Amino acid sequence: MSTFAKRERLLLADLLEAEGPDAPTLCEGWRTRDLAAHVVVRERRPDAAGGILIKQLAPRLERVMAEFAAKPYEELIQLLRTGPPRFSPFQLKQVDEMSNTVEFYVHTEDVRRAQPDWAPRELDQVFQDALWSRLERSARLMGRSAPTGLVLRRPDGQTAVAHRGTPVVTVTGEPSELLLFSYGRQSSADVELDGDKDAVAKLHEAKQLGI
Repeated sequence: MSTFAKRERLLLADLLEAEGPDAPTLCEGWRTRDLAAHVVVRERRPDAAGGILIKQLAPRLERVMAEFAAKPYEELIQLLRTGPPRFSPFQLKQVDEMSNTVEFYVHTEDVRRAQPDWAPRELDQVFQDALWSRLERSARLMGRSAPTGLVLRRPDGQTAVAHRGTPVVTVTGEPSELLLFSYGRQSSADVELDGDKDAVAKLHEAKQLGI
């Protein structure tokens, strides 16, 4: 049975292949080749991937990413498409689902929404619910550095508190859009912000949202 992570992996691989190695992305300073190198290193080189979260390991991560980015682009895409190596924890279905569903969805949108002719992607309710479940669990981590109080709200009224504080800004949108907002893609997310005018401006421009 196909999983969300597997589906999003293949969608991302197909999109990166179609756009080519030099297309823009929403990740500042990254073209599609850089983004492809990032997702491949993340699951194939755990010795370097720690640099994503640990500042002291960042130089090693940069070196390894540069090595992978220098590979033929077609090889990078194939590495992404075929998935992690045999003994990687990402081979476990539950780990793959929990770790990669959001990762691949967000990076697919990083590529899609950076293109001038992009159009909204229709997502079914089951996938939206799955994204909301993941967002509920990670909301406080993603919003820990928000400059204001932050509440994430679905159109049906379900909410998740991402950051306690005042004044409070409520961000309303579908889970897929709230995820993008929470991951620092505020300007590209289709959401509505409600709250104090200055607080809304601060939150919309905050650079520290996400990981």
